[in-house]
Amino acid sequence: MPGGRLTQQDRRQIALGLADGLAYAEIARGLDRPTSTITREVMRNGGPTAYRADLAHRATEHRTRRRRRATPGDPDAPRRTHGLDDEAVREYEEVLAAVFMQSGLPRMTARVLAGLYTTDTGSLTASELAGRLRISLASVSKAITFLEGQGLIRRERDERRRERYVVDDDVLYQSTMASARATAHLGEVARQGVGIIGPGTPAAARLENIARFVEFVSESIARAADQAREILHTKPGRSSD
Repeated sequence: MPGGRLTQQDRRQIALGLADGLAYAEIARGLDRPTSTITREVMRNGGPTAYRADLAHRATEHRTRRRRRATPGDPDAPRRTHGLDDEAVREYEEVLAAVFMQSGLPRMTARVLAGLYTTDTGSLTASELAGRLRISLASVSKAITFLEGQGLIRRERDERRRERYVVDDDVLYQSTMASARATAHLGEVARQGVGIIGPGTPAAARLENIARFVEFVSESIARAADQAREILHTKPGRSSD
């Protein structure tokens, strides 16, 4: 039934589609499902190369039983103040985490980042994250270390001197600028190769094209980030034309 839970037969069709090299959208059309459903299903069950229908079905049944047994009102899982019901938000968090995983983040790290982005406050403590995601503090700590190293979150202390992990407009800006700098560095290294290999050779021409391309892209990203920060993140009360 479109919109209902995936059946074991659906998961076998997904596995066959992946084996045939089909895109998620094509598999979704064959099952009359949203593409996001297929993306979430595959990414939380090993990814496209490791997905196994029977294992995915058993894992889903296990998660369902665990949710039913979970004690409501966990003090470390902050209440939602508005928005959809908890189950709908959890489903969305899994979709968002799947997208983060496709961009290269490890699964647990992607879940932590998705959890931070979907909380009203935009910041959580380690214990709040562990309670919200039902994972261990050790898993939270490992994910936080990775995310902080990538510039995707920042730390601050609240009035109770607890460390909180934050995602906000400035974090997104800084992360984008870090990506632009990394791209620009690739251009610098490529241009060094032109001098080493020797101008006029096919390899040097290739490296020069790489350098010019990534320099243009990195400059465009940095310029767009600056413009977006100025235009989109203008605080209420600031004068603007």
